[in-house]
Amino acid sequence: MTGSTRVAVLGASGYTGGELVRLLASHPALEVTFLGGQGSAGKTLGEVHPHLAGLPIAGQVLETAEVSGVAAVAAAAELVFSALPHGASAAIAPALLDAGLTVVDLAGDFRLPAAAYPEWYGFEHPAPQWLTEAVYGLPELFGVQLPGARLVANPGCYPTPVILGCAPLLDAGLLVPGPIRVDGKTGLSGAGRGATEASLFTSTEDSVRPYRVPRHQHTPEMEHGITLATGLAPAVLFVPHLVPTVRGVLTTTYASLAEGVTTEALTECLAAAYEGRPFVRVLAPGQMVDSKRTRATNLVELQAIADPRTGTAVIVGALDNLVKGAAGQAIQNANLLLGLPEETGLPTLAVYP
Repeated sequence: MTGSTRVAVLGASGYTGGELVRLLASHPALEVTFLGGQGSAGKTLGEVHPHLAGLPIAGQVLETAEVSGVAAVAAAAELVFSALPHGASAAIAPALLDAGLTVVDLAGDFRLPAAAYPEWYGFEHPAPQWLTEAVYGLPELFGVQLPGARLVANPGCYPTPVILGCAPLLDAGLLVPGPIRVDGKTGLSGAGRGATEASLFTSTEDSVRPYRVPRHQHTPEMEHGITLATGLAPAVLFVPHLVPTVRGVLTTTYASLAEGVTTEALTECLAAAYEGRPFVRVLAPGQMVDSKRTRATNLVELQAIADPRTGTAVIVGALDNLVKGAAGQAIQNANLLLGLPEETGLPTLAVYP
């Protein structure tokens, strides 16, 4: 490709929206030309995100982007990253698509079949016709479907390491199909920028607590993503926890191990599945995943361990929830749908310590 693709970021005032803008600022082929925000409309990017005040677009003003404002988005951009809350994306995306725009949706609004939304998200899907058009944007498994796509459903932060870790092992017969149990931990940025009692420092400091058990909306997404990748339909029990960090997701998945399968066999399977993929790091036996090594990168770390004593496979994954778990993966998807190398503009070196 030559030149730049003009990009709109809707929901630019949130943590994910700010991360999108930060990453896009150094992208050689994507140019931010529209910033959308509701409560922050009328403020400049630098006012909303002071850490981005040094960018050339820091003086750009955020605008409203409801359905009535679609014409303004369409006039300014060709590609839309929608980092709006769940439910809001489904309301505006059809009009954006009808206006000829390409949409990468970072909410959960196009990840599941229509029948799942009342139960797991609490609303009837307003545009079920688009659900069959959406590509589930987990590039390492479904990247071949991305070039030329009109609508991409960006995966959630928790499902990304779970699906990447489980799908190749199930497909190779190294796991016995059946119930899958997932323990997840995430930092406070995953809860969004809005302040609540549960997210205050006084509530979270020195605290580790589960939430939304067993009704977290990422549960059916894990099931659906594994089904898309393998044709199998496992039942997932997912228990997420909030931990006192800012960034990071770590998932520990427990599944039944096929007879005779070793840690080495599990590791070799994952390594072969993701050989040459720039954003998946499979750890050797004996090494342990560390979410901090993925901080501010688009990387996923994966490890797999066989415990023959209990007949259990333990698959551990870590990522930065704002990058590979959201904004970075969205840009990776956009790169592929536009015909760019998937690693374009995306970091692989962590901020450490």
